Amino acid sequence: MTFLPMGRRALLAGTAGTLTAAALPAPAAPQGVSAGGLLHGLSPRPGLPERLPVEDPLRILLSNGWLFHEGDIPSPPPVTHDETYTNAKAGNARGAAAMEYDDSDWAPVTVPHDWASAQGFVETANVSQGYRPRGIGWYRRTLRLDPADRGKRLELHFGAIATAATIWINGSVVARNFSGYNAIDIDLTPFARFGDELNVIAIRVDATAMEGWWYEGAGIYRHVWLAKRPPLSIATDGVHCDPRRADDGGWRVPVSVSLESIARTAAKADVLVDLLDPAGRVVGSARAQAELQPLGQARVALSLPVAEPRRWSIETPTLYTVRVRTDAPGGGDERRIAIGFRTIRFDAQAGFFLNEQPVKLKGVCLHQDHAGVGVAVPDALLEWRLQRMKDTGVNAIRCSHNAQAPEFYRLCDRMGFVVMDENRIFNPAPENMAQLEWLVRAHRNHPCIVLWSVFNEEPMQGTEAGVEMVRRMAARVHALDGSRPVTAAMNGSFYDPQNVSSVVDVMGFNYYQGDYDKFHAQNPAKPSTSSEDTSAFMTRGAYATDRAAHVMSSMDTEAAPWGATHRNAWAAIARRRFIAGGFVWTGFDYHGEPTPFTWPTIASFFGILDLCGFPKTAYDIHRAHWIDDRAVVGIAPHWTWPGKEGGPARKASRSNCW
Repeated sequence: MTFLPMGRRALLAGTAGTLTAAALPAPAAPQGVSAGGLLHGLSPRPGLPERLPVEDPLRILLSNGWLFHEGDIPSPPPVTHDETYTNAKAGNARGAAAMEYDDSDWAPVTVPHDWASAQGFVETANVSQGYRPRGIGWYRRTLRLDPADRGKRLELHFGAIATAATIWINGSVVARNFSGYNAIDIDLTPFARFGDELNVIAIRVDATAMEGWWYEGAGIYRHVWLAKRPPLSIATDGVHCDPRRADDGGWRVPVSVSLESIARTAAKADVLVDLLDPAGRVVGSARAQAELQPLGQARVALSLPVAEPRRWSIETPTLYTVRVRTDAPGGGDERRIAIGFRTIRFDAQAGFFLNEQPVKLKGVCLHQDHAGVGVAVPDALLEWRLQRMKDTGVNAIRCSHNAQAPEFYRLCDRMGFVVMDENRIFNPAPENMAQLEWLVRAHRNHPCIVLWSVFNEEPMQGTEAGVEMVRRMAARVHALDGSRPVTAAMNGSFYDPQNVSSVVDVMGFNYYQGDYDKFHAQNPAKPSTSSEDTSAFMTRGAYATDRAAHVMSSMDTEAAPWGATHRNAWAAIARRRFIAGGFVWTGFDYHGEPTPFTWPTIASFFGILDLCGFPKTAYDIHRAHWIDDRAVVGIAPHWTWPGKEGGPARKASRSNCW
C-alpha cells in the first residue's frame, strides 16, 4: 500500500477535534416545515433560536390552489372591430388569461413548483440546463377576498418566477418581469373583487429564456404570499435598520421606515420602533409621527442607542429584533426584522476582519438546485443543505450568480455564515438597475452579508465602458447601503489600462491564483479575495478516472484547465494573509454544466458534496483545512475494493492533526 501523507503541513489545515473516516454515515433526512414557511424540527446549534422570526405577520402563504398547464396556449388574435376594441380595454384579457377561461383540465400543483425538474432528459435539450427541456407554461388560481378586506392594501408577493413572466389579475396585465431571480411584488388593491366575485390570477411563464449557463428550473419556484395591510402601511422592504458602531465605540440602530397610503383622505400615523434582545426583552424604543396625503408616501428616520450589545459572529450568531409598528386610522401594520451587531472590514494587507478579529473566508459557491426538486427547494431542505456546509467547515457562501430565496439569508443570519450577495445581470440600464436596487433593499438588513458583487466574469471587465457601468452600479449600491463594500468577480484584464478593479472596493479573483502576488504588488492599497477557485473534478466513490465512462477520480488529482485541485487552491489562499479567503467552485454538485463531458452526463463534477448531499473525498480535505476545534481524519478509498484484492492500493489521508 502506498500511503500519501496529507496532514497539516501539506494542507495548511487547523488543529484538534472529531474523527471521520472514509465510510461516512448517510446525511440525516430533512424534517418538517410549518404552515407559515418557518423551519422547525432540525437541531440548532447551542444558543441558536429554533425558529426564524416571523418577519411580516400580516402575510398569508399561498401554497395551494394553483393549477398548471404545460405548454403555451396562444390567444386567438382579434378579428372584428368589436373584438379589437374590447381587447384594448382593461380587464378584457383573452385566451388563458381571461377570467372565464375553462381551466378544469389543468393539473393541480403546490408552489414552490419547478416543472422542468419533472422533465425527462433529452439529448437535444440545452446542456447547461442539464438536458431538461423548459419551454412555456401557465398557472392560474382563484382567490376569494373577504368583504371586510375592502379598504385594505392588498399585495401579492412572488419570491421568484423562472423566467420571463406576465401576470394578469382579473383580466388586466399587472406585471411583466424578465428575470428568474428577483421578487415580484404586485399591488392587488385597484384590481380586487370581494365576496362571491372571485379574483383570477393568471401567469404565463416563458422559461425558454436563459439568464445563466446552469440549471435554472421553470415556473413559480419560490413562495407566494398574500399581504393584507391597513390603508396606511409600511412599504414592502420599507425598513432599513442595519446597526452602526460609532468612532467612540458606541452602538446605534438607525431605523428608516417608508410608509405609503391608499386612504382617501390625509392621515397621520404613529411609528413605534422597539429593539428586542435575543430573549425578547425590549432594550430600546423610539417613536415618530408622519402625515401622508391620499395615495402618498412618507419616510421617518429614528435612531436607537444601544449599550454594549452582544455581537453577531460566525461562532455565535446572536440576533436582535427590530419591531416596527404603526398606529393609524384603519389599523396597524408591523414588521419584525432580525439584525446583528457586528463590524466588518477588508484590509489590503491582512484580509477580512469580523468584529476586528481576522477571519479567513472558508467559502463555497452555491447554485440553488438540489436532487429531486430542482430549484423548488423546500425550506427544511435548504436548512439541511446549509448545515451540510457548516459540517464541512464552511463559514462563507457566495450566491452564484444571483439572489437566493429570502429564507436562505435568514438561515445564514441564524446559522453563522457570511455571504457575498451577487447581482445577476451586469447592466445599468433602468430595468437591470431596478433589479440591483431590489437586491440591496431586500437584503441589506441581514448581518450575514459582507460583500455585494455586481457581476461575474464579464467580457467588458477590461474596457472603458465596463468601468463606467460598474461605477454607476457601485454608486447605486452605496447609496442604498453605505456599510458594505462592492466587489466584482474578475477572470482577467487585471492589468489593462481600463479595468473594473479600479472602481470596486474589494478585488475579486476568479481563478488566476498565479496573479495574486503580482496584482497585490501593483495595487498594495486594494483589498483582495478569491471570489471563485478550485473547479476540481470528482465522482463520488470513484478512485480512478475513466473518461470513456465519464468518471473522474476522487483522489483530488483532476481539475479544470483554469482551476486547481482542492489542496492546491486552498494552499495558495491560506499562505497569503492579504487574500481575504476563497470560495470553492462548488459546495454541491448542480444540474447542468457537466464539464469536462457532455451527454449523457447531466450534472457537474465540481461539488464538495454530490447532488444529494453525500460527501466526496473533497469533504474531508476541506474539513482538514477548515475545522479548528475538532480532530479530522479521513482515509480514501475504502479499505475493501472488490477486484483489487492482493494488489497495492493507493491511499490518501486527510487530517488536521500533527
